[in-house]
Amino acid sequence: MIRRYDFGSPIHTGAVVRELPVENAAVPFFATEVKDSQVRFTIHMDADDLVFGLGESLRGINKRGHLYRAWNSDDFSHTENKASIYASHNLLLFSGKEKLFGVYFDDPGAMEFDLGYTRGDTAVITSENGDLSVYIIEADSLTAICKEFRGLIGRSYLPPKWAFGYIQSRWGYSSDPEVRNVVKEHRDRHIPLDGVCMDIDYMVDYKDFSWNKEAFPDLKQLCTDMKEENIRLIPIIDAGVKQLEGYDTCDVGLEKDYFVKKADGKPFVGAVWPGRSYFPDFLREDVRTWFGGEYSKLMDEGIEGFWNDMNEPALFYSEESIAEAFAVADKLRNENLDIHSAFALKDAFNGTANNMEDYRRFYHEVDGQTIRHDKIHNLYGAYMTRAAAEGFRRYDSSKRFLLFSRASFVGAHRYGGVWQGDNSSWWSHIKLNLQMLPSLNMCGFLYSGADLGGFSCNTTEDLMLRWLQLGVFSPLMRNHSADHTREQEVYRFANWEDMRDILTVRYGLLPYLYSEFMKAALSDGMYFRPLAFDYPTDDVACRVEDQVMLGSDCMIAPVYEQNARGRHVYLPEDMLMVRFRSATDYDLTPMEAGHYWIELALNEMPLFIRRGHVVPLAKPAEYVEGIDFTDLRLLGWLDEGVTT
Repeated sequence: MIRRYDFGSPIHTGAVVRELPVENAAVPFFATEVKDSQVRFTIHMDADDLVFGLGESLRGINKRGHLYRAWNSDDFSHTENKASIYASHNLLLFSGKEKLFGVYFDDPGAMEFDLGYTRGDTAVITSENGDLSVYIIEADSLTAICKEFRGLIGRSYLPPKWAFGYIQSRWGYSSDPEVRNVVKEHRDRHIPLDGVCMDIDYMVDYKDFSWNKEAFPDLKQLCTDMKEENIRLIPIIDAGVKQLEGYDTCDVGLEKDYFVKKADGKPFVGAVWPGRSYFPDFLREDVRTWFGGEYSKLMDEGIEGFWNDMNEPALFYSEESIAEAFAVADKLRNENLDIHSAFALKDAFNGTANNMEDYRRFYHEVDGQTIRHDKIHNLYGAYMTRAAAEGFRRYDSSKRFLLFSRASFVGAHRYGGVWQGDNSSWWSHIKLNLQMLPSLNMCGFLYSGADLGGFSCNTTEDLMLRWLQLGVFSPLMRNHSADHTREQEVYRFANWEDMRDILTVRYGLLPYLYSEFMKAALSDGMYFRPLAFDYPTDDVACRVEDQVMLGSDCMIAPVYEQNARGRHVYLPEDMLMVRFRSATDYDLTPMEAGHYWIELALNEMPLFIRRGHVVPLAKPAEYVEGIDFTDLRLLGWLDEGVTT
C-alpha cells in the first residue's frame, strides 16, 4: 500500500510513474512541522531499529547514526565525513519490532537526513524548499516494500548483454594506437574483455560529440575493427558545452535558446574541462530531443555505449565567482597575510568550484514555469541521462545501448545505470563499493558498479586483485583510473595471471548473473540485498555490514582488508562455499549455519550458495558472445549431496 502527501507546490520530477491521489490526513509515523518554508519530519527510533536506503551515499548499509544531505556534489574525496556525493535517492526504509515501512521524499532540491546524528533515538528529515510529495509505503517485508516502490517509479534499465563483460577504462587513452594496444594486450594474454572506455582525451578541446581526427583518423574503422575483436568503445560525454563560435553544438544551442539562463535572460556561463561553457536546459523536452540527437554523431561511427559525466552539474567556476575571487586577491595583494587573510585568499579561489551562489544564478523552464536551479538541482544529471536514452531509442528502438551516468535521481534508473563516482585506491572503498550496491538496488539502480582498483591514488597488486574479486559480481564491471596515477590495466602487474583467472570466474558465472539481473529488473526485484531483507528475525544477520545476498541463491563476502588472508563470515543458514581460483579451479565445502573464519589466499575468492539451490557455471570465455550458455555445470548442495 502506498499513500501520497503533498506539501507546498510539488515540482514534477518524473521520478514517479503512477499517479496517486493526495491524502488529506497527516503523514503517518512522523511528526510534521512546517516553518519558514521548510518542512521537517521527525520520528522516534527504538534502540534496535534499522534504517536502510538513500541509494548512493557514504557509510554503511544501515544508515542510522549519521547526517546525510541530498545535494548532487562533484566531490572525489569519498571520506566518512561527507554528507553527499553525486546522487540523491531519497528513499528510506525503517525496520524494527514496532515499525516496518518505507518513505520516499520526491523533492528535487536540498534535503537533510539526520538519522540519529543529533539525537541517537531520533530521525529528522528536512526539506529545505518545502515543496514536495511524500510517499508512505507499507508491506509485510523489506523486500516487498522495495517491490512496491519500484511499481511506483517504474522498471529498471536493461543494458545490452555485452555490457556485463569486463570493461577497461583510463583517463588518458588519447589515440587509435593506444586503444588498439590495450585490446591487443588483453587478447594476447587471453584476459577477458568486452569494452574500452574513452575518457575526455579523445575529444577536440573537450568538445562534446567531437573526436580528434589526427589521433583517431578513422573512428568508424576503429569501431569496426574492435567489434571484430568483440570489443565496444564507450566514449564519455560531459554536461557542459564549450563556449566557442563555429562549434556546431554550441552554435545551435545558442541559436535555439537551449541553454540555461541567468535572471537577465543571458546564457549562464560556467567553466568545466573546456573552460567557459554553456549548460543545456535538460528539463525542457525540446532541449532533450536536440541533445539526445547529438549522440548520433558518434553512433553513426559505430558507437553503442556512452557514459555521462560532470552532470551534477560540476562547475569549476562561473564568470561571477572567478571575478569575486580575483577581487579578494586584489584587495589582499599588498598586505602582510596573517592566518585569517591567508586562508581568506585560499578560500576565495577554492570556493569558486561548485559554489552554492553559482547554483542560484541560473534558471530552468519546467512545465512553463521559470525555476531557479538550486530548487531542482538534483534533477539535472537524471534528465541528461533521459535525454541520451530517448535519443538512443529514436536512433534504433530495436537495440539496447549501454548508458551509465555519474549524477542521478530516482527516475533515472529507467534510462541508464550509474557508476559510484571518482573513488580512491583505498581498501575502505572496496567495502564502500559493496555497501552501496544493495542501497542502489533499493532505489531501482540495478546496473551499477565502482571503479575497480580505485580511480584516484595509486593502486597496488593486492588491492587490484581483491577488488576484482568483488567486481566479479557487480553488473557494471569496469577498471578505471585517473591520469597521472599508476597504470592499472591487469597486464601491468606481475600477478596478472591471477587477475586473469579471477576474470574467468565472471564469465563462467555470467549465465547465472545475467539471468538474476534480468529477473530482478523484470519483476521489480533486487539483484543485491542486505542480509536483513532475507533473514529479518536473525539479529546477527540484520547487523552484518560486509556481506550481501546476490540473486535468489547466493551470498557474497569479499575480502577488503590489506594483507588479509581470510575473513570472518556469518552463515545465517546452511550454505555451500565455492572457493574460486578460476572458472575451472575451485573447491566445494558444505558448511552449516554459524560463524566461521575462512582462509582465503590472495588469489582465492568465495561464493556461498544456499543449501538446496544450484548455480550454473559456464566454461571460460574471453568475451560475452563467446560464452556457451548451453554447456553448463551446476554447483550446489542438494539433499543427495554436493553436485558439480
